[in-house]
Amino acid sequence: MALRTPKVGVVADRIAWEERRLIEAGPALGLSVAWVNDESLCLGAADAPSVADFDLLLVRSRSYTRGGLIATLAEAAGVPTLNTARAIHACENKAALRAALRTADVPVPDHRLVLSRKDFTRALTELPPPVVLKPVFGGMGKRVTLLRDADTAQSVYDYVEDLGHAFEQAALVEPFLGGGSVRCLVVGRELVAVAEFEPGGADWRNNAALGDHQRAALDHEPEIAKTVDAVLDVLGPGIYGVDLFRTPEGLVVNEVNHAPGFRAVSTATGADVPSAIGRYVQELLA
Repeated sequence: MALRTPKVGVVADRIAWEERRLIEAGPALGLSVAWVNDESLCLGAADAPSVADFDLLLVRSRSYTRGGLIATLAEAAGVPTLNTARAIHACENKAALRAALRTADVPVPDHRLVLSRKDFTRALTELPPPVVLKPVFGGMGKRVTLLRDADTAQSVYDYVEDLGHAFEQAALVEPFLGGGSVRCLVVGRELVAVAEFEPGGADWRNNAALGDHQRAALDHEPEIAKTVDAVLDVLGPGIYGVDLFRTPEGLVVNEVNHAPGFRAVSTATGADVPSAIGRYVQELLA
């Protein structure tokens, strides 16, 4: 009797480069991988008919809110997700993630939670410019602002107050630690690839989606591996993009992406990330 091919759903609002590579890599790894539009699942029924035929869901929604909700309801219906709902919810909230990491003695940048102009003004006193203002919820470098001096900071905050709803107004203020970072691509507990990122062109922000430059790290420094292991001890094994900053005191964890883009890291390092993910999925389903 022929063995049944496991079915894996790639949950996303679109098929980008990463999703296409995951789907293409499936057959060679003994997996049937298909795109599942995250806008048409209508989850909530106990039997979750829209995802019931899948053995596992790879949750790659660009929306942090969608990803966490989908994973929560899919797991409740008995369909395992990667990453887990717990991990996604931890990653989607930068303030909560940093609190969890700090509690576990994992180094993170100094920061202040800003929920009002009063908070903002006090944060600028405790952390003088240049500082970075970033949303608590969000990714891909969107709405992350470098405030080089106090003269313009209050004007910038006008936009936070006037254009954002309460959910969007929650922000962090943190010291500007320079333009470069280290992106670590993790699958399971394996450090699959490490790349150094530098901002590209006139944009100071350090994000592959914004066109920055990247190069392969020559080796996996012991401090990088140790820091990533500590993050995994908090979140559990999974698929993550762990972003680190270098400081005079050592590495700090800037953020952890639960649905990381990996095109730039793959290009810089030559790492076959889709195959690594496929092998990890096989392990989970064995």
